[in-house]
Parts: sequence; C-alpha cells; structure tokens
Amino acid sequence: MNPVEITRGDSPVVLGLPHTGTHVPPDIMARLNARGQVLADTDWHIHRLYNGLLPGATTVRATFHRYVIDANRPPDGESLYPGQNTTGLVPLTDFDGHDIWNDAPDTDEVEARRAAFHAPYHAALQAELERVRAIHGVALLYDCHSIRSHIPFLFDGTLPDFNIGTAGGTTCAPSLQNATLEICAEAKGYTHILNGRFKGGWTTRHYGHPAEGFHAIQMELAQSTHLETEAPPFDYSDRKAARLRPVLGKILETLSDKVLELRP
Repeated sequence: MNPVEITRGDSPVVLGLPHTGTHVPPDIMARLNARGQVLADTDWHIHRLYNGLLPGATTVRATFHRYVIDANRPPDGESLYPGQNTTGLVPLTDFDGHDIWNDAPDTDEVEARRAAFHAPYHAALQAELERVRAIHGVALLYDCHSIRSHIPFLFDGTLPDFNIGTAGGTTCAPSLQNATLEICAEAKGYTHILNGRFKGGWTTRHYGHPAEGFHAIQMELAQSTHLETEAPPFDYSDRKAARLRPVLGKILETLSDKVLELRP
C-alpha cells in the first residue's frame, strides 16, 4: 500500500491528515499485543469529516497507522512536550500509558520505518505546499487531528472541543489565528482553546514559516464532537458530524480567503 494518498486542488489550503490511516503491515501487526491491535489512538474518521468541506483543497493523507510510525513526530524522536507524558516517533505505549508491543522495534527498525513511511509522507506534504505557494504566493497547512476528550495519562479533565495550535502564534499570521479563534468562539454549544495542551505537533511547527509564505495551523478536535462514543468500535456519528461540519467548513473557507490577503 502506498504510504500516502494525495488529492491535488487549486486552493491555497492544504489539509494534512497524518493520523487517520489504519494500515499496519502484517509483520508489524503480529508484533503488537492485543491492546495495540485495537489501534485505539487513531484519528477516527477525520478524513470523512473534512471531505468536501473546501472545494479545491489539496489533501495529503498518511495511510499507515501511527503505531507503525507517527507522522506528526520529529524524525529524530525529540519530544514535542518536554516534561509531559506523550508518545514518541514509534509509540511504545498507547495514550493511556499501557504497553502496546509484544516485540517493540529496535533503533534500526525505527529508522527503516522512518524511511519507508514517515519520509514519503513529508516529502509529499512539502511538495504540495510548495506547489500551492507557487500558484498563489502563499500556502496554508491546516493539520487535521482528533483525540479522545478524556485521557488522564495525557491531560487533566475534559479536553475542549476545538484545540487550535499555532506554537504560541509562531506558525501563522495573526489574522489566520484570530479568524479561527473567532469562529470557534462563536460556535454555539462548543468549547475551544488556543495553544492549550496541544500547541501544534511537529508538522505544524516544521512547515509554519509565515515570513516565507508558509502558514500552518493544527486543529485537534475532541472525538466526542463526531463519534457516537469514544470507545470501540469508534463509530462515526452522522448526527454530530452534521452539526460540526458547517463550523469546520466556515473555518476553512475563511482561512482560504484570508491567506490570500497575505500574498506578497
């Protein structure tokens, strides 16, 4: 299976989808323990949730699961959140802190997976961002994520519905951050936070260089906003999604317009 799926469009917006993939090669799946094989830490149905919201948007989607290798972690394995519980380039535990491997990969295998999965995904993402910037003079990476709203190992309490990450305002122009924040604040029945527990992963931080015409925002959604339950089988909720999708669509449409205002 190709490690990355690309749908090219002519919008200035590129949707990154690093964690929706569920493909695990059979030899790797056999080494996961029963808990790991549930693949609980998937960004369930996020590609379906965003599908068609912004005509012309480019999408770059990793097809492999984050337990194979995490496409949103630095290739050198450095922690994104020093001093806090998190998972690494190839996670050794799930989000609840439990072991997921019967036979965890060694350093050589992690490097082989980086070359086979992580590198092709980011090569594709880089190429699409450069292609879009060549068309418009600017490009916006909107990195699409979701996570369960209650994970004591990673954070206290209940996660807000919309978690906007811009690495403290460094990865995009203020107008883009503020527009996203305003739409989320006005969305009735939803909660939001800017640069809270999730400030933007490696992808957002790596590609977000506003001075060079590359802007990046991460949106981490609480899975309670679009799943029937945050437990197996992690079914998609048409009812919840029908309420959420217009808000997400408004965010993408607004960002598409506003990023063009930043053209040199």
